[in-house]
Amino acid sequence: MKPKTINWQEQAKKSAAIEAVKQVKNGFVVGLGSGSTVAYAIQELGRRIKQEKLELLAVPSSYQAFYLANQNRVPITTLDEYPTLDLTIDGADQVEKKTLNMIKGMGGALTREKIVAEASKKLVIIVDETKLTEKLGLNQPVPVEVIPFALALARMRLQKLHGAPEMREGKGKVGPVVTDNGNFILDVHFGKIEDAEKLNMQIKLIPGVVENGLFLNMADIVYVGTRGVVQRLVRQ
Repeated sequence: MKPKTINWQEQAKKSAAIEAVKQVKNGFVVGLGSGSTVAYAIQELGRRIKQEKLELLAVPSSYQAFYLANQNRVPITTLDEYPTLDLTIDGADQVEKKTLNMIKGMGGALTREKIVAEASKKLVIIVDETKLTEKLGLNQPVPVEVIPFALALARMRLQKLHGAPEMREGKGKVGPVVTDNGNFILDVHFGKIEDAEKLNMQIKLIPGVVENGLFLNMADIVYVGTRGVVQRLVRQ
């Protein structure tokens, strides 16, 4: 039987993750984002802990990250114990090339990811090259986490902002996706976003909205896996 091959995109994610994990130093407290790309980073952290005797603690942003950290023997802590983190490693659904502004949240963990990112001295993002864009919102919805009681109101207000909200449905179960916080997610299609700062504030002001997937002026370094090398983008 031939060994399973990894396609270029998965290899690019893995390569970017390995480069990002080099930012982690002995004694760091690290935030862990969520998603398939971050899974490679967690595996690399586990390898370094085992082979290099690296000492660190990690704050996961989701149950997925928590379970992966446990599987890879990465020690867990909380924001209650360490409200300031040295570094967070996370992925993104879309990264604007010029600004490094991002859309995140297609994995459903946007609120906790934003909290962990804001608690960090440095935010390191890992993506493959397909996630880069000239403008946010092109072929990419903005996830919005909403408390269930406010769903109808939030949908109406988002439509007034010229968005087209869609309830995110579960896969493998009927009904809406429920976040780790017990809320629903609306994926809102705005098209090309010309003023992300303004839209971010308009969404935040809707009663019942917990958080949205616009991550602005947050990423410090973005490692981009390509078919060849890993590119390193730094926020100016």
